[in-house]
Amino acid sequence: MKKMREMMKRMFGIALIFSVMLLTGCGEQTGLQDGYYTAQASEFSHGWKEYITIMVKGGNIVSVEYNAENASGFVKSWDNTYMQAMLHDTGTYPNEYTRYYAGQLLDGQGEEEIDAMTGATSSYGSFQKLEAAVIEQAKQGNSSIAIVDTSH
Repeated sequence: MKKMREMMKRMFGIALIFSVMLLTGCGEQTGLQDGYYTAQASEFSHGWKEYITIMVKGGNIVSVEYNAENASGFVKSWDNTYMQAMLHDTGTYPNEYTRYYAGQLLDGQGEEEIDAMTGATSSYGSFQKLEAAVIEQAKQGNSSIAIVDTSH
């Protein structure tokens, strides 16, 4: 009878441990953690350093900024001279393609493939690398800036 009680206690203890592990998920978080997260290119490319910043609230991405800045901090999508030259050469410009890529990330919540925009394929390659890094930061709840090699 005494052995039976000890065996029942052990079984209860094991069942309790498994129940706690199931309810807590072993401490791992699989979704996005609330906060602000940024991934930034490690180097300037053609005078610009690209970055993505997202805001996560309630486990969902609620805001995305994708852009680039020069060494003085001037934002690429505000550069009208650059916009005119790029529009003439490629058919698109930074203020258009940055919103396009950011909108796809917001709509897909980092779980869907982003479509490339004709005329902005170099930025598309950078965006994919930055997106992967910023989503990983959000999954880990790591708000430090992720520095990413975006060279192609």
